[in-house]
Amino acid sequence: MTQDKTKNWDQYGEYLALDTLLDIQKPWSTDKATGAFAHDEMLFIIFHQTYELWFKQILFELDDVQARLGRPVVDDCDMQPIVKHLHRVVEILRLLVRQLDILETMTPQDFTDFRDHLKTASGFQSLQFRLIETRLGLRREDRLLFNHCQYDVGYCPASQTALNTAEHETTLFDQIDKWLARTPFVDRDDYKFWDSYRAAVHTMLDGREAMARHAVDGDLLDRELAAITRNRTKFDSIFNKDADTSSSQSSSWRLSWRALQAALFITVYKTEPALQGPASLLGHIMDIDAAMSQWRYRHALMVQRMVGMNVGTGGSAGYGYLMQTLEKHRIFTDLFALSTYLIPSHARPPLPQTISNQMGYRYGTTG
Repeated sequence: MTQDKTKNWDQYGEYLALDTLLDIQKPWSTDKATGAFAHDEMLFIIFHQTYELWFKQILFELDDVQARLGRPVVDDCDMQPIVKHLHRVVEILRLLVRQLDILETMTPQDFTDFRDHLKTASGFQSLQFRLIETRLGLRREDRLLFNHCQYDVGYCPASQTALNTAEHETTLFDQIDKWLARTPFVDRDDYKFWDSYRAAVHTMLDGREAMARHAVDGDLLDRELAAITRNRTKFDSIFNKDADTSSSQSSSWRLSWRALQAALFITVYKTEPALQGPASLLGHIMDIDAAMSQWRYRHALMVQRMVGMNVGTGGSAGYGYLMQTLEKHRIFTDLFALSTYLIPSHARPPLPQTISNQMGYRYGTTG
């Protein structure tokens, strides 16, 4: 009996492969004669190994999300798992930001004591992180050059192949665009969201103009009217179909025009039962983009703190390069930009009753 219990205790370590997991921390600063190594290199190794495990989990979650979104029709039953898994990715990314607090217990001097032993090893070389960026939708043409070269030039052939494959597969951004473009309710024979919303916007702006003409005059009136005119131009820019990236090379929008309409529609009427899941999905997508930006910012500050203005261990420009990626490597900025086109709830046009009825849950309703 005792022997059986002892065997059961071993299964925990066997299941987690702890003998292997706890034996892969190999500091490169180890002195061959004494076996001693720079104390904080152990923290540095475990920190980055933990990151790679979380990256693996993020890719695992994206596998499931993209498989569900990649179907010709996204089943209603898929919405909850998609939202759940995207939320998990958000929380993992937020955890990765918080984990920097632990690494920052290492002082610049502590890092200097083993930095030379890293040679050219750098977090920039993380294949999994590059795959996450690519799978989310970061395009090669949007990436900053690394030492005047493409970001993947230093990877081994197998890693380059993996990145190239990911670049030619449908990204999460592409899937979100196609999913949004299929949104019902937005453009029908009996209701067109764009026309309804445009009319509400102009009614609101007409009211502001009338109020300004009644309340002020002179230079102040001129400034108010100029501001209202700018607002009209701003809104007309999104109502114009040329906002579609496929029909206007100069457009700053990356989402297709139909997807933009649907995203704004979902945002405006997010309390409708049928839109609550889609609104949560879009919210988590924005949270992922924000968490990635937060991580880039914290990482850049940490690098500046640790190495000052020196180049990174992988040969990058260090702090300067990382701060540029903060803005350049964002993916879902269109969703953030839609807030520019929101109007107060009291000015929002009500949905036709026929549309509202189709969005609700009316179980047990009899004819």
